[in-house]
Amino acid sequence: MTIIKQQYGTKLEITTHSEWSQQFWDELLPVKEKVSKHPLFQDMANGNLNLECFRSALLNFYPLVAHFPSYMAGALAKATNFSLDGVTETRDWLIQNIKVEERHLHWYQDWAKGFGLTVDMLNEVRPPAAMNAVNHFLWDINFRGTLAESIAATNLAIEWATGDWTIQVYKGIQTYTEHPEVNINKRSLAWLRAHAHYDDLHPYEAMELIKRLCDKDPILQRKAFFAAKEGLAYYELALNECYKLQNNN
Repeated sequence: MTIIKQQYGTKLEITTHSEWSQQFWDELLPVKEKVSKHPLFQDMANGNLNLECFRSALLNFYPLVAHFPSYMAGALAKATNFSLDGVTETRDWLIQNIKVEERHLHWYQDWAKGFGLTVDMLNEVRPPAAMNAVNHFLWDINFRGTLAESIAATNLAIEWATGDWTIQVYKGIQTYTEHPEVNINKRSLAWLRAHAHYDDLHPYEAMELIKRLCDKDPILQRKAFFAAKEGLAYYELALNECYKLQNNN
């Protein structure tokens, strides 16, 4: 059991899984690993991803990072019925972490700058449809789905997979220092470092919130599971599209 301190003097206790939540987690794991162990990230981690593909990934995934607080804001707007289990804790958690995502945007820009991209290029990007589909899905689920579906798709699925792959990429990113067009320093590593080390509890916190929101309702449990699974599927689709560039060179 782990206690996570939150704002407003409240605490989020990470509890032992029940039968349904353990099954939820176990069945989602292989889907998550299709993303976290994707060849694009493996090549990125071992220094084999060509610079053009690396830049394409940084550029076209920028909207996902830039809009992440907005997706969470959609979930926050639904966290209003405090008489329901888990709603108050979810509201407080979202308020706290939306502010954190603001810093992440600037850190991601610094990472992209280190690989030769400008902020103007990031802000003007229009990702290919297959890479932008994850953004459309997250907009839809966070503004039209249930609160549990929103947390499952965004803060569990996306953050869980991202936390895993960033650990490996952070370990191997120094291999790119030999490239004359790449500048690796403390600022350009901040986004990777945060997701690889500081944010590793986020998916576990998100799962705890899902448990509280859904514990008495098998229908909500099923909806939340498929929202998380679909979010990961769109994430994988974006990676597959981006990796085509590596294979075509």
